Amino acid sequence: MFVGRGCFDRGLLRYCPGSWADRTALHEAASQGRALQLKQLIESGASVNMVTVDNITALHEACIQAHPNCVRMLLEAGAQVDVRTIQGSTPLCHACAAGSLACVKLLLKRGAKVNPRPPASPLHESCTRGNVEIVRLLITKGAELEACDTDHTPPLHTACAKGHVDCALELLNAGADVNSSKAEETALHHAACGQTADLIDLLVEFGGNTQARDRHGCKPMDYTKPSTPAGTCLKAYGSTPLSLQQLCRIRMRTTVGRRGLEVIGQLDISYIIRGYLQYTSYQTSPAAEL
Repeated sequence: MFVGRGCFDRGLLRYCPGSWADRTALHEAASQGRALQLKQLIESGASVNMVTVDNITALHEACIQAHPNCVRMLLEAGAQVDVRTIQGSTPLCHACAAGSLACVKLLLKRGAKVNPRPPASPLHESCTRGNVEIVRLLITKGAELEACDTDHTPPLHTACAKGHVDCALELLNAGADVNSSKAEETALHHAACGQTADLIDLLVEFGGNTQARDRHGCKPMDYTKPSTPAGTCLKAYGSTPLSLQQLCRIRMRTTVGRRGLEVIGQLDISYIIRGYLQYTSYQTSPAAEL
């Protein structure tokens, strides 16, 4: 979304490059992905950590525009990997907002913090973008599943608000709390507002409470229309209790928590039961175990 000259919103990240007066040639080369010019500037002694008035570095510029070659070059030249803009965003946040897995990998390899101080949140940025590969990578690197953004909502709420079923599945399988009610809203409320029936199915299968009320006293079903798939879905769940089989699965997943996939995958049980416990029927990844 355009918010002013040279500024735009990408996911939860508001990006405003420095004015043309304080942007250096290095910033411009990194932003445009001109790797050869960037190399020449670095070799001629240009400071890779020069900042604009908004504390934006060339590394920020390269990440938000998804130029991995420039990111690699800047990091090798000594660019600070966790430098923050005036709004608190790190290069990793920018790379996640841009949806660049290559840039994210380069930054993490150089020691970028996967859980920087708020308001920065790489996991929220990747959930907004809907890049499940980045979400999965951040989780394996220890991203906090219940960390809140500036709106006091965890990553699962963000994924559901944007309708990203695959990202929500990654978070839930990693142990995210399906009934977390930060800001008095649950993930189901966000899924209902988005009219996403598949997402509602997923959340309920993980134990989402269809009777939870938000700050306005509304249940998720109150945000749907009866004739829609989402409304029909929530009405059915609201009037039909979960089966004993489903309740057992939810209880087991709650018990094993964040290490659920790892623990369940090691159980010496039928692959059918193991797949049921791991929710592989929802998997979109070719790596899903069947």
